Amino acid sequence: MLYAVITKDKEGAFQTRLDNRPAHVEYLKASKEVRMAGPFVNPERTMHGSLIILECDTLDDAKSWAADDPYAQAGLFADVRIEAWNKVIG
Repeated sequence: MLYAVITKDKEGAFQTRLDNRPAHVEYLKASKEVRMAGPFVNPERTMHGSLIILECDTLDDAKSWAADDPYAQAGLFADVRIEAWNKVIG
């Protein structure tokens, strides 16, 4: 099943994102669960959250993956939402 991991960064945490980005990107690349991933950007093109599409057996597996993300470990996120997602087009 596919799951969308939708995150919003804490206010003023841009440096935390930058500091942990190499470990986060490496985590994404090494994960067999990741199908798509990328940051949300504001009009100034500054990253402020993420959308990650995972393929996992269960919601608990997706939650565990998200909790192990270096960004989550660094306390970057103000909010994390994980939803089952049904790909229709693309």
